[in-house]
Amino acid sequence: MNLFAEGIAWLLDPVNWEGSGSIPQRLGEHLRYTAIAVLIASFIAVPLGWWIGHTGRGRELVVGLTGAARALPSFGLLFLFVMVAGVLQREPASVVVLMLLAVPPILAGAYAGFEVIDRRVIDAARAVGMTEWQILWKVEVPLGLPLLFGGLRSGVLQVVATAVLISYIGLGGLGYDIIQGIELRRFDQILGSAILIILLALVLDALFALLERSAVPRGVRAGRLPEPRTAPTGRRATAETPATTGREEKN
Repeated sequence: MNLFAEGIAWLLDPVNWEGSGSIPQRLGEHLRYTAIAVLIASFIAVPLGWWIGHTGRGRELVVGLTGAARALPSFGLLFLFVMVAGVLQREPASVVVLMLLAVPPILAGAYAGFEVIDRRVIDAARAVGMTEWQILWKVEVPLGLPLLFGGLRSGVLQVVATAVLISYIGLGGLGYDIIQGIELRRFDQILGSAILIILLALVLDALFALLERSAVPRGVRAGRLPEPRTAPTGRRATAETPATTGREEKN
């Protein structure tokens, strides 16, 4: 508890919130790396996932590749790209690694959002004369948005957690204070930085959970009616049996 209190004290110390290398600067760097990687991954994964979900082509190949990509070690991949690209290209190499980690969950959310749509809805849209382009943008995309935001949610959290590692190659971000704390044996700084990373992940997770929930079309939310309650017939039959039996005996 004493160490935890010291970590909180370091986090709330006004000195750490001002000047060069302050918490806001490290937080901004962390968010910048995350935003760039997720945006690039979205530009690649979302159109590809929608194409797979709409046409049904190449699903097995893409699922296999994304599953293999999830098994790649983040730390080893980061150092491999930095060594290949060169020390002067550390930031682009780091963004590429973070982007590769964000693509699988976003891609899975994009095509899974189309696959869960009832095929009768698609058939009804074709029956009323909609073109494939209209079906895509007016039916499939709105109904698939919740799962797409779920994939974005997983991708953002993956990148936020992995972006801590880029401080090992001399870049900024919230991981920088952890590396510096290890070198200086400042355990309060290490714990305070870890708490800040956890809080950032929780805030982003709550934000995307809200987006995921609000992306459900209003008509779909309205259609989720509670199941009608049925009265228990067993007791009623049991309760009526003695009375009926009694009347029969009198007759």
